[in-house]
Amino acid sequence: MQWRGRRQSDNIEDRRGMSTGGMGGGGGFRLPTGGRGGGIGIGGLVVILLISWALGINPLTLLSGGDMYSDSGSQQQQQTGTRPQGQSSDETTAFVRTILAETEDTWGKIFQASGETYQKPTLVLFSGQVRSACGNATSASGPFYCPVDRKVYLDTDFFRELSQRFGASGDFAQAYVIAHEVGHHVQNLTGVLPEFNQRRQSMSESQANALSVKVELQADCYAGIWGKSTQQKGILEAGDLEEALNAAHQIGDDTLQKKTQGYVVPDSFNHGTSAQRVEWFRRGFDSGRVEDCDTFSADI
Repeated sequence: MQWRGRRQSDNIEDRRGMSTGGMGGGGGFRLPTGGRGGGIGIGGLVVILLISWALGINPLTLLSGGDMYSDSGSQQQQQTGTRPQGQSSDETTAFVRTILAETEDTWGKIFQASGETYQKPTLVLFSGQVRSACGNATSASGPFYCPVDRKVYLDTDFFRELSQRFGASGDFAQAYVIAHEVGHHVQNLTGVLPEFNQRRQSMSESQANALSVKVELQADCYAGIWGKSTQQKGILEAGDLEEALNAAHQIGDDTLQKKTQGYVVPDSFNHGTSAQRVEWFRRGFDSGRVEDCDTFSADI
């Protein structure tokens, strides 16, 4: 991607190195090296921590029966202090700021065309562990979106994990992660996440999983719409689209379950198969139209 030299977003909170004032509750998870270890995670028999980064879901709350889509939680849970915002000289941070700015431009124009004003999310950079209005999280959670405080949370060390553990390298693969989380923010603004929260209360687990797949695939499609806008600006380079499609493939439910437990359990899918994730990102990328991302009317 030709991202250098472009506008950087100021909607960043840099909490790296800041004290959390004690995690408490469900904090303290880490990346296990195998088995069930200190929780359900990478290398374990269950893949919640493996897949949650792409879903905007905090697995700490998944383990207790909730998830980051929940609109419950206290907004009093705040990090103690943030670094000055400003422009960053750190290459990775500059990249994140730039990608966030590009999503702001994309969705700002789309909302404006519908007579609405896009309310920009804040992206929180953290290291190790963090508090959000949706609960506590660690780096093992991966990137996630909290609808309560309307913030995206990202430990940039995850980009290394994305490449080394998930086999999804490249700057556009990293940008896809951010754009997907911003897609959840768009869903929050348009009422998709609140409706999902309400409907899932009266559903069985398998029904809620099926609906969750539609939520996730729509966020993938929205990420594709953002990708289309970058292509139209001439930012993309040869191989960029393939990086994003590979990332979408690598984090499909079926692919991850095969890697971690050797078999798949379709009824447990709540994020989408590799083929579905690739398809819906590609659909958004090819059309660039929000109306083409209606996963809820599709036969999935």
